[in-house]
Amino acid sequence: MIYKNTMNKVKITLLFILITGVAFGQNIAYKKQEFELNNVKASVVKLKGNKVLKIERDLKALPFDKNNMVSTVDEPTFAILKGVDFENGIIEVKVLSRLLANAPDFARGFIGVAFHIDDDNRKFQSIYIRPTNGRAGNQFRRNHTIQYFAYPDYKFDRLRKEFPETYETYADIGLDEWITLRLEIIDSKVNLYVNGQKHPSFIVEEMKGSIKKGSVALWVDIGTEGYFKDIKVIKK
Repeated sequence: MIYKNTMNKVKITLLFILITGVAFGQNIAYKKQEFELNNVKASVVKLKGNKVLKIERDLKALPFDKNNMVSTVDEPTFAILKGVDFENGIIEVKVLSRLLANAPDFARGFIGVAFHIDDDNRKFQSIYIRPTNGRAGNQFRRNHTIQYFAYPDYKFDRLRKEFPETYETYADIGLDEWITLRLEIIDSKVNLYVNGQKHPSFIVEEMKGSIKKGSVALWVDIGTEGYFKDIKVIKK
């Protein structure tokens, strides 16, 4: 009888996990896709009538230092799509970003995609967006709406200093709206299409990362309440 009761409790617990989609430990499942969490917290929730994957940076796993911002942003804060070894092809996902209640004043709703992640999560490349900049009241901030970076050597600050206006650009996007990101990656080049546009909104002519193949992940950073759905990876 004790064994039977114990098994029933285990079944109820597993059922609760499947229903709520809350991530206990390091993995979470979403629509037949499995993700490994790295410095993030995740859960499956309903948003605007759809079941989506919610991700936030885990500040206990990877603290943020407001006095040393540059060294603690553009970090490996992502949910890795398991079973994918990606080099060239297409990565497409719909993202929606909100600011957390305790977001710092420089938070921009950072959300995007990481790719070519090595086995130790020590090297990767990424394109992300800053939705608050898309409709800002000054052009300087608008020019920094989309960002490419290569971890660990080429974060946004170094790229901005050494290659001004090359690895970031403008797009008409905002907070709390679904934004489709479609990355077409061919060797060292990336074309980013936003919201189904015919022509790319952003062209990275020469990626800076030394790694050319690896995992794909959903990426967020400080102050972001990020939502993801319709995740597709097509290798070529």
